[in-house]
Amino acid sequence: MDPNRIIQALRGTIDPNLRRAAEDELNQSYKIINFAPTLLQIIMSEQVEFPVRQAAAIYLKNMIDQYWQDREPSLGKAVFLFNIHENDRQQIRNHIVEGVLRCPETIRAQLTMCLRTIIKHDFPGRWTAVVDKLSLYLQSNNSSSWYGSLLALYQLVKIYEYRKADEREPFLAAMQIFLPRIQQLIIQLLADATIFSVLIQKQILKIFHSLIRYSLPLQLINNSVTTQWMEVFRAIMDRDVPSATLEVDEDDRPELAWWKCKKWALRVIARLFKRYGSPGNVTKDYVEFADFFLKTYAVGFQQVLLKVVDQYRRKEYVTPRVLQQCLTYFNQGLCHSLTWKQLKPHMQTICQEVIFPLMCCKDEDERLWQEDPFEYIRIRFYLYDDHAFPASDAKSLLCNAARKRKEVLPQMMEFCHQTLMDPLADSRRKDGSLHCIGALAELLLKKRIYAEQMELMLQSYVFPLLDSRLGYLRARSCWVLHCFSQLTFHNPVALRNAVELVKKDLVDDNEMPVKVEAAIALQMLIRNQEEAKVHIRPHIRPVMQQLLHVMKETENDDLTNIIQRMIGEYKEEVAAIAVDMMRSLAEIFTRVLESEEYEENEDKTVMALGILNTINTIVRVMADHKEITQQLEDVCLQVIGLVLQKSIIGMPEFYEEILCLAFGLTCQTVSPHMWQLLSVLYEVFQHGCFDYFTDMMPLLHNYVTVDTDVFIANPNNLEIIYNMCKKVLTTDSGEEGECHAAKLLEVIILQCKGRGIDQCIPLFVEAALERLMRGVRSNKLRITCLDVAIAALYYSPALLMHTLDNTRFPPNPQTVTPLFINQWMNDTEFFLGLHDRKMCIIGLTLLMELPSRPAALEAVAGQILPSVLLLFLGLKHTPASRHVNKPDPPARARAPDEDQNEEIPTDEDEVNEKCVDMQQQSSVPMGPGDESNDEDDEDDYWDDDDDDNSFEGTHLEEYSTPLDYDNGEDEYQFFASALLRVQNADPAWYQCLTAPLSDNQKTQLQEIYSVSQQRRSTATRGQWSGAT
Repeated sequence: MDPNRIIQALRGTIDPNLRRAAEDELNQSYKIINFAPTLLQIIMSEQVEFPVRQAAAIYLKNMIDQYWQDREPSLGKAVFLFNIHENDRQQIRNHIVEGVLRCPETIRAQLTMCLRTIIKHDFPGRWTAVVDKLSLYLQSNNSSSWYGSLLALYQLVKIYEYRKADEREPFLAAMQIFLPRIQQLIIQLLADATIFSVLIQKQILKIFHSLIRYSLPLQLINNSVTTQWMEVFRAIMDRDVPSATLEVDEDDRPELAWWKCKKWALRVIARLFKRYGSPGNVTKDYVEFADFFLKTYAVGFQQVLLKVVDQYRRKEYVTPRVLQQCLTYFNQGLCHSLTWKQLKPHMQTICQEVIFPLMCCKDEDERLWQEDPFEYIRIRFYLYDDHAFPASDAKSLLCNAARKRKEVLPQMMEFCHQTLMDPLADSRRKDGSLHCIGALAELLLKKRIYAEQMELMLQSYVFPLLDSRLGYLRARSCWVLHCFSQLTFHNPVALRNAVELVKKDLVDDNEMPVKVEAAIALQMLIRNQEEAKVHIRPHIRPVMQQLLHVMKETENDDLTNIIQRMIGEYKEEVAAIAVDMMRSLAEIFTRVLESEEYEENEDKTVMALGILNTINTIVRVMADHKEITQQLEDVCLQVIGLVLQKSIIGMPEFYEEILCLAFGLTCQTVSPHMWQLLSVLYEVFQHGCFDYFTDMMPLLHNYVTVDTDVFIANPNNLEIIYNMCKKVLTTDSGEEGECHAAKLLEVIILQCKGRGIDQCIPLFVEAALERLMRGVRSNKLRITCLDVAIAALYYSPALLMHTLDNTRFPPNPQTVTPLFINQWMNDTEFFLGLHDRKMCIIGLTLLMELPSRPAALEAVAGQILPSVLLLFLGLKHTPASRHVNKPDPPARARAPDEDQNEEIPTDEDEVNEKCVDMQQQSSVPMGPGDESNDEDDEDDYWDDDDDDNSFEGTHLEEYSTPLDYDNGEDEYQFFASALLRVQNADPAWYQCLTAPLSDNQKTQLQEIYSVSQQRRSTATRGQWSGAT
C-alpha cells in the first residue's frame, strides 16, 4: 500500500474544498490489505506533519472500532462482512504499544482507544504477547517508556474492571507480573515531585483503583502487600503540594497533577474502606480483610485526612474533589467505634467550621443568581454530578452523623439556633443554618423533643425570611417549608400563614429561583396538609397561571410534575381554565421543540416529555367534560402534528406520549379530525416507524371499537389497519409487535361480526396463518395467530373453511386446513387467560357442529371434548382479573409516639443486616450498587413470568372485544346447547366425541350442563325483571 497516496488523501480531509474527494479515496482503499498497518506507520512517523498524523489516528480508531471484531453474516444472508485481515491485525498488534509510547498526547489518546478495543477482543486468546511487551517496557531503566506503558496497562485493567471472578483469571495472572513492578515504581518515585514523576504516580493509582473497584483480588493483595500500598497512599496525602501551584487560577488547580494524584489516592482508600474494609458491611469473602483493615489502617489514615480537612478549615487551598473524598471517608468512619472515637473530638469543629460553611450561600452562588438566574436554576435542579461538589457530601455527613451518633444533633441544632437568633448574624450564615435544619428535617420530625418545637421555629425564623429583601433567603425559606411539609401543625393559623406566604412568593415575587422553590413548597404542603389544599382552592387560577409562567420561563421539568399533581388535586377548579392551560402548554412545547439548541440539549427533551405528560393529564382529568374535551382536541392535534412533522425518529418516548394523547381523545368518541389523524399515522408508519406499532395499538383499537360504523363505512380505514398489521407480521419486527398485530386483526373480526366485511376475512386469516406457518417458538404468538382464525370461524364457519381449503403456503402443496386443525389441537393447553380460553371453547364448539367435517377433524375427534373440559377447568380457576385481585402492599407503619432511635453507642459498630445474611448465604461479592433491594419482594408473586408457559392473563386481554362484554356470548350456554344439538342430530358423531371420556370427565361435563342451566335461568329472570 502506497503511504504517500494515503497521506495525500488524509491531507485532503483537512481541507474543506478537498474533503469529499479525499473521503471517497479513503473509502475505496480501506479494505485493501496492509491499509490499516500503513495508517499506523503514518501515525508513528515524525516525518509526517502533525495534522495528517492526527487524521490518520482518528481514521484508524474508527476502523478498529468497526472492523476489528470478527463479524459473521446474519442468518440467511450470504453478504460478506468486511473485517480487518488477520495479517494486518498482527502487524498492528506488533507495533501499537510502541505507538502509544512514542506519539504526542492528542494522538496517543486515539491509539489508547485502539489498544483497548484490540485487548477486548484479542486478549488472552490471540495476544498474550501484550503482557510480555508491557512488562519489558515497565522493567526498563528508560523512564521515558514508563508513562506510555502504564497508559497501555490501564486499558487492560479497564477491560476487566467489572468482569466476574472466573473471567478475570487471565487478567489476574498478568497482574501477578505487573502489580509488584508498579508498586516498586511508585515507591521509587514518591520523593520526586516533578510533573513527569507525579503523572506516572497518578496513572499507577488509577490502575490500582480500577483493579479493586468491583472486587478485591485477595490472591494479589494480601496483608503484606496492603501495608506497602497504604504507606504509599499515606505518603501521597501527607506531602505538600508545590507552593508554585498557588499561582495558578483557582478554577484550574483541580486539574493539576499534584492534586489529581491526591484525589486518586483518596478514591482508592475510600473504596477499600467502604467496600472491603468495613466489618459488618461486607460479604463473606472479605470478613477477614475487613477486620484487618479496620484495626490496622482505618484510624491512621483518618488522622491524615483530619489534617487535610483542617487545612481547608484554616483557609488553605484544598480541591473540592479531595475535600469531598475526605468527607466520604469520615461518613464511613461513623459506622465503627474505632474510627468514631478518633473522629468524635473533632466532629463539632468539622460540623461548624467545615460542613456549615459549605452549606452557606457563597459568592459564586450569589453572583450566578444575579447574572444568570436561569442558569442558577438549571444547576440547582439539573446537576446530576453532585459528587463533584463537596456540599452534597457535607450534607450527607451531617445527616448521617446526627442520625448515628447522639452528640452531633443537639450540638448542631444549638449552633444553628444561636445563629438564627443573632440579629447581627450575616445573612449567609442564616442561609447555612436553614440549610442545615432543612437537611435534618426528616430526623427532627422523628424526635419528639424537636418535632414539638419546629412549628415555633418556622414561625419565628422562616416566616419572616419569606419576605426578606434577599432572594436567596426567600428561596431557602421556601425550601425549608418544603422539607417540613409533613410537620403536624397544632395552630391552624400558622399553617394558613405558611401557605399564604409561599403562595405570595410564587405569585408576586419577581425572582425566578424564588418562584421555583415556592412552587415546589406549595405543592408539598398541599400534598401533606389537608387544610393547605382547602386554603389554595379559591386561588387555583392565579397559582396555575404562575406555574405555567415559571415553567415557560425556566423550562424546569420539576414544574411539569407539580402542575400534573395540582391538576389531579383540583380537577373541578381546573375545568374552568383547562383550555387556557392547554394552549399555554402547547405554546411552551412548540418553543422547546423549535429552539436552536434542542438537538444538543438533553434537558430540552426531558422538558418536552414533561409537557406532553401534563397535556395527557389534562385530557385524562377532563374526560367527563365533553365540551371541554372538544376544545382541547384542537390544541392537542397541533401538538401531535408538530411531533409527526418533525419526524423525530429514534425518540420513541415522543411517539409514545402523543399516541397516548390521541388515545385519550378517542376513548368516548372519534371526531372527524381524529379520523384524519389515522391517515397521518399510516404515513408515518410507512416511513420506517413500524417499530412503534405496539405504541399505536391502543389508539388503533379505539378506531375499531369506539365508532365501528364509521370505521367500516370508509374502506380506507380497514385497508390502512390491515396493511399495518400485514407489514408487522411479515417483517422482523419482534414478537411483541407481531402479537399486537394479530390481536388487532382478531378484534376487527369480532367487532365487525354481522357488519359485512366478508371480503376481508380471507386476507386477515392468511396473514395470521402465514406467520404461524413460518415457525413460531413463542406460545403467546402462536395462540394469538390461532385466535385470528378462530375469530373468523365464529364470524362465519363456512367462510373460514372455504378460506382454509383454498390456502396453501409453498413449498407445502397441501391445503392449510389439516395444518391449522392439528396445530390448534396441539396447543389447546396454551390458551390461557379469560379471553383466549373463551375463544378456544367457542371455536372448538363450532368445529363440533361443522356440517361438513374435514378428515383432519375426524382424526382428532377424541381430543375435542377433553380439551374443552380442560379449558373450562382453567376458566373456573381464573379470577375475573388477576391484577384486580392483587393485594395491597402492607400499609406503612405510622411513626410511633416515642422517638425513633437509630443512634449507635460510642463503643459499638453499625452492622448491615443484609450483609450479615449474605455472609451466611453466599460468598459472591456485592455488585456495583453495593446494596440489595428487598422492597420488591412483596410483588414477586405477582410479577409476570418470562416463561411463555405462564402468560396467564396477558396484557393483550386489555384490548376488549364484544365477546368480553357482560352481554357477550356465554361460553357455558354456547357449548352446552351445541353439544345437545349434536347429540340429537348426529348420534354417531356424538359417540365419537364422548367415547374417550373418563368417568371423572363425564362428571365434569354434567357440571358444565348444570352451570349452563343456572346461567340460562338467571338471564331469563333478568329479562323478565327488566320487562316489568
